[in-house]
Amino acid sequence: MKIFGIQFSITWQDKPANFTRVGDLVAEAGPPAGSLIVLPEMFATGFSMEVDAVVDEGKEPTEVFLGSLAARHGCFVIAGRVSRAEDGLGSNEAIVVGPDGRVIQRYRKMHPFSYGGEDEHYAAGREPVLFEWHGMKVCPLVCYDLRFPEVFRTAVVRGAECFAVIANWPRARQMHWEQLLKARAIENQAYVVGVNRVGSDPNVKYRGGSLIIDPRGEVLAGAGDEEVVLSADIDPAALDEYRQRFPALRDIHPDFVRP
Repeated sequence: MKIFGIQFSITWQDKPANFTRVGDLVAEAGPPAGSLIVLPEMFATGFSMEVDAVVDEGKEPTEVFLGSLAARHGCFVIAGRVSRAEDGLGSNEAIVVGPDGRVIQRYRKMHPFSYGGEDEHYAAGREPVLFEWHGMKVCPLVCYDLRFPEVFRTAVVRGAECFAVIANWPRARQMHWEQLLKARAIENQAYVVGVNRVGSDPNVKYRGGSLIIDPRGEVLAGAGDEEVVLSADIDPAALDEYRQRFPALRDIHPDFVRP
């Protein structure tokens, strides 16, 4: 089982340009069928507060592109997009597309980034979600969610074995990104895949630093500040053996974390 993280420089609010770049990077990587491909938060537009300029109405066009990408390579894809929430605000989502090109799960970012005003433009999600990838339970999360360990713990109690954190995480707090990803892997005895972007938008610079981390906190693959496709093998059997041998998750206090 292989995971691929697509770290690239997002062209500001230009969906066709970003679709082309992602398609080229994935084709160059040549992922085996059944792999999991992870793209950054709002990969098609950049982290924009201009909801009307970046929102997808219905399935067009981002969901259609992702469906085509997944079906072309026979892979699972996690990627960020913007849809319209029930109250008219935006919905900063991570969607999961299966090898048949159909959406199999949707997650709305639970923690809009208030420091950057995201909470004024995007509705908050209510709970984490899981999906199965070759029998392994994966939980997609979005950027600022990384700072809230209770969300990860709740997902682990529900069975999560791997987390995919998609992000537009700024260069100014790069050290936090790397340390928090490792902490979430160690404390939850889970694989963690963090996929960030590089480049800049009109307001922020990004350093990338995407990581794939094993349940012990060891880095399996890491990226610098350039466009790159990183990949690593994920071993569910090794994860299960580690959790059985060092059963820390069994000691979670039931009064503090519930399914």
